Amino acid sequence: MTTAEQEARRVLLRDQPAPPVRIVHLGLGAFSRSHTAWYTSRAEDHEGWGISAYTGRSHELSDALERQDGVYTLVERGSDVDTATRVDSVVRAHPGGQVDEFVADLASPATAIVTLTITERGYCLVADGTLDSDDPEVLSDLEILRASGGAAAAGAKPTTALGKLALGLEARRRSEGGAIALISCDNIPDNGALLRAALLQMAEVLPGLVGWCEEHVSFVSTSIDRITPRLSGEELERLSSRYGDLAPVVAEPFSDWVLEGDFPAGRPMWETAGARFTDELAPWESRKLWMLNGAHTLLASLGQLRGHRTVAQAINDSACLRAVGLLWDEAERHLPADLMVAEYREALIGRFENPRIEHRLAQIAADSSTKVRLRISPVAELELAAGRRADGCAAAIAAWIAAASRGLVPGFSGSDAATPTTDFIAAVSDGLAEDRDFVARVDAKVSDYQRGFTL
Repeated sequence: MTTAEQEARRVLLRDQPAPPVRIVHLGLGAFSRSHTAWYTSRAEDHEGWGISAYTGRSHELSDALERQDGVYTLVERGSDVDTATRVDSVVRAHPGGQVDEFVADLASPATAIVTLTITERGYCLVADGTLDSDDPEVLSDLEILRASGGAAAAGAKPTTALGKLALGLEARRRSEGGAIALISCDNIPDNGALLRAALLQMAEVLPGLVGWCEEHVSFVSTSIDRITPRLSGEELERLSSRYGDLAPVVAEPFSDWVLEGDFPAGRPMWETAGARFTDELAPWESRKLWMLNGAHTLLASLGQLRGHRTVAQAINDSACLRAVGLLWDEAERHLPADLMVAEYREALIGRFENPRIEHRLAQIAADSSTKVRLRISPVAELELAAGRRADGCAAAIAAWIAAASRGLVPGFSGSDAATPTTDFIAAVSDGLAEDRDFVARVDAKVSDYQRGFTL
C-alpha cells in the first residue's frame, strides 16, 4: 500500500453507518460527485439514501473509492480560497464492466432512483433523437438482449448505458421490483424525454418490457449547472497529499439543480440542499444550455484559435469576450425575463474569470459537433425565424469550423480541412444549411478566423 493509500485509510473512512442503497448511478466521475452525490449527502434525510455508483468503463476511480469506503473530498475552489467538504453518499463504487452487479442493484425493490451522467455521446443517438443504427455497440447490445431474452443467467453483457439499463429493468420487471424513476443529468435538451425514447427503442427487443416501462418507469428531466474541471495528474497528486484522499474532486462554489418529473418510489429531500423542483423545466434548461454551455463551446474553438488553454484565459481576451456577449444577446431574446438573465450573465463572467478553476478548452471541445447542434444551432434558428441575422451564432459556428479545420477541436464524422462550410453546418442543422445568406455569413467568418481576424 502506498503512502497516499495509507493516509486515505487513516483519514477517509466512514465514521457513521453507511446509508442503505436506494440510488443507482451510471457514469461515476468528477461531475456526478460534485453534483448529484453532493446534493444527496447534504439533504436532510441523507441517512436514508445511499448510492451504488458505476463508472462508464474504467476501474481506477471505483478502485480508489472502494479503498476509502466511497468517501471523498469535494474542494470548492473560489477565486482566492478552497473550502473542503467530506462527501459520503456513495456507498459502493463499481467499474462499469460489473454488469451483473448493476442488474442486481437495479432489480432490488429498495432502489428508487437511477441517475445518469453518461455525456451526450453515451445516449448513442443520431440528430433526430433515435438510436444510431450504424453504431456497432448499439447493434451488438440489441443482439445480446434479443438472444438472451433479458435473462441474466444467459450471461448477457451489454456495453452501452442503454443496453445495461434495459437489462436491469427487465430483471426488475421479472422480480416485481416496483416502480422507479430514471433521471438524466446530462447537458441535453429535454433529457428525460430523450432518455425515455432511446431506452424504449432498446427495450423493444425484450417482449413485454416497453409496456412495463410505460406503467412503472418515470423519466425525470433536469438542468444541472456546476463547473467541474478535470484534474491534471499534478493537481490530483497535490490534493491527494493534502487531504489524504485518492479521489478528490474540485468544483466551483456555484451550483444549481432544477428537476421536473415524478418519483414514484420516493426521493431524497434534495430541496433542503438547494435543488429546485418545477413543472416547467425548459426555460431553465435553455438558459443554462445556451448561455453557460454555449459560451463554453464557443470559447473552446475561438479561445484555442487565439492561443488560449483555459476558459479563464479566453474570457479575459477582449475578442472572445465580445463574441460571447453577442451570442448571449441572441440567446437572451428567447428566454423569459423572470429567469433573471442579466444577473445570470454577470455571474457567468465571474465564474469564467475564476483563475483557480482550470477548465481546459481542449476538454470542453470533446464532441464539438453534438455540442454545437444542441447549444448554438437552436438559437440561430430562432433568430432567423424572427427575421434577424444571427450574427453571434454565425460567428460561433464559424469558430468551430475554423478550429476543426486546424485540428484544434473535433469536426463531424468524416470531415477534414477541405470539407465545405455548408457540410459543416448541415451536420448541426439542416435548416441553417438551407439558408444561403446564413451560410455565406458563416463562410465569411471562417475566412476571417483563418486569416487571424476576429470581431
